[in-house]
This record gives sequence, structure tokens and C-alpha cells, in this order.
Amino acid sequence: MSSSILGGSLAAQAQTSLVQTRENSLLQQMKNPQTSDAKIDKSAQEFESMLLSTWLQQAESSMATVPGAEDDEDAGSREQMISLGVQSLSNSLAASGGIGIGKMIAKALHASAAKAEAAAAAPTAGTTPAEGEKVAK
Repeated sequence: MSSSILGGSLAAQAQTSLVQTRENSLLQQMKNPQTSDAKIDKSAQEFESMLLSTWLQQAESSMATVPGAEDDEDAGSREQMISLGVQSLSNSLAASGGIGIGKMIAKALHASAAKAEAAAAAPTAGTTPAEGEKVAK
């Protein structure tokens, strides 16, 4: 029984570490002002996939246990297989449109990127105005 608890704990730690690593890489990609539209869309989809995976794992763990059921020796490997299945399901859901969170995030990131590009292209203070522009006094 202790080996199944240890195996489940290690699987949970590995899953948490994987999610944190993916989250950190997505944050780094989003901080780059030169991100392309495809990167923004992919990052938003991956974020939605991680979110769905977390929700599905919590739902599975709350509904999967049956009161009075005996613990198996292979519970750790079963947990890993369920985790892989939930991750695959969340990736598929997000790829097919998910629940719309990824689209909302992508829309906001596209707007932010456009604003950042416009600010970078705007003339900086101290430059001379172009012909026909008024100088503020």
C-alpha cells in the first residue's frame, strides 16, 4: 500500500513539474514582443490545454474513488495511465476549439502585440516632426 501512495505522489510531482515547465516556456514566448501570430495562437491553445488538463484531473480524482474499494498494488501505474489519457484528451479538446478560453487569450495577445508594434513604430520624443505636423507648445 505504501508503494502505491509513493508512486502516486511521484506521478503527481512529475505532472506538476511538467505543467510548471510548460507554463514557464509559454510565458517566455509571450514576453517576446516579436512573437508571430502562429506562436500566439499555439501558446493560447497550449495554455487552454493545460487548464483543461488540470480541471479534468481534478474531476477524475474526485469521481474515480469508490468508497470501500480495495487498493491495488498497481495503483501508481494506473494513475500514470489515467494522467496520460487526461492529458491527451485535454490536448485534443483544445486543438478542436476547446471551451473558448484559448481564443479569448489569443485575441487579447494579438491586440497587445499590435499595440506594442504600433508603439515601437511611433516616433520617439525629441524627434523632429514630419512635414505638415503641428508642434505642441
